[in-house]
Amino acid sequence: MMQSLKIGTRESELAVWQATQVQTLLQQQGITAELIFITSEGDTDLVTPLYEIGVQGIFTKTLDTALLNRRIDIAVHSMKDVPIQLPKGIKQAAVLERGSYKDLLVFKDKTVLNNWQMNSLPEINVSSPLGDGGIKSTIATSSLRRRAQWLHRYPNHTIENLRGNVNTRLRKLKESNWDAAIFAVAGLERISLRPENSMELDWMLPAPAQGAIMVVCREDDEDTFNACKAFNHKLTELCTKIERDFLKKLLGGCSTPISALAQINGDKILFEGNICSTDGRQKIDVKKEAAIKNSNELGTCAAEELLANTLAVTIIEEIHNEKS
Repeated sequence: MMQSLKIGTRESELAVWQATQVQTLLQQQGITAELIFITSEGDTDLVTPLYEIGVQGIFTKTLDTALLNRRIDIAVHSMKDVPIQLPKGIKQAAVLERGSYKDLLVFKDKTVLNNWQMNSLPEINVSSPLGDGGIKSTIATSSLRRRAQWLHRYPNHTIENLRGNVNTRLRKLKESNWDAAIFAVAGLERISLRPENSMELDWMLPAPAQGAIMVVCREDDEDTFNACKAFNHKLTELCTKIERDFLKKLLGGCSTPISALAQINGDKILFEGNICSTDGRQKIDVKKEAAIKNSNELGTCAAEELLANTLAVTIIEEIHNEKS
């Protein structure tokens, strides 16, 4: 029988929820596990926008260091926060079944929601009352991807930085003079905090692997790897691989305006991806599909198709120049 495993997790309510799911899955195999709480770099600086910090793995690096130092045996991450290239000595052990991949617009209060709904058009575009033609809203998010897609749709809106865990961001929204803020549906639903005064953004493509949870262990720890492999969700693993391949080929990270979504449809996988300029003015989309059995390179192929567009290459160069 394996000795009790140590699961590393950030201290936020959502991170603890995710780690507890892994703990439960291990216990179902008769493996005991305890949670070890670790503060990440991304939890201490709640002011600087994530896209300005410029650090890959801002939410995962501290946990990965603890894993390599053998303080913990497993680290549990929101998969969208995990760098494309895992640190040397660490490997992906499992991906849990995906929750919702969608983004959610949470309004400051019902008055703002009602005002928004009254001024909406069936097909919202940049000339709608919510954009150039009327209400000039202030939306909060620290995500460059969300910021870019929002400004592409509503170029005259104001975007404010919003950092912190889910609970902190909800509190900041309530105390601010912003109209609304953008959250991940999965994060709010997992800890039962989804507000009534909200609406899903069906038009906004998610971050690669949004809504999925990744479990990592040390490369030399085969026992732990096999224990986690038992609850790996293969279809989620495949879809998130395709999305992260798309991101990798475009040389992006979690703080770039690149979006990707792979979904199962019968015996096929449907893929959508895009890249935006950071100001939202330019957006290039790509859509592809493949049979599940032939889909391993789907994300890479989609990225190559996008890179054939000179505008996409220009956008990528501009993003890299802004980061350097």
